[in-house]
Amino acid sequence: MIYKTPKDTAAFEKYYSESHLPLVSSKQQEIGFTKAELTKFTSTLDGKKPTYYRQAELYFDSMDAAKQGMATPGFKAVGEDLGNFATGGAGLVDEA
Repeated sequence: MIYKTPKDTAAFEKYYSESHLPLVSSKQQEIGFTKAELTKFTSTLDGKKPTYYRQAELYFDSMDAAKQGMATPGFKAVGEDLGNFATGGAGLVDEA
């Protein structure tokens, strides 16, 4: 998941850490991801404002496992939660 810069970064960070990440964690077994890496971008390599604000990468054992995980009610609940904090927009990144 890639997040664009939200309207209020403090509100984003508060909700992300206190509500969204616990939700994702509670759905991990159902969704089936094996690892998550969270990145907060502070600048581009040349010191300019970053294109994106944050990135969340979920790792699965296989592409089939990822497809199955993304079809679960748990993944749907995580996706529906984005509207509560991702005011700059968010989307999936397909690295197939």
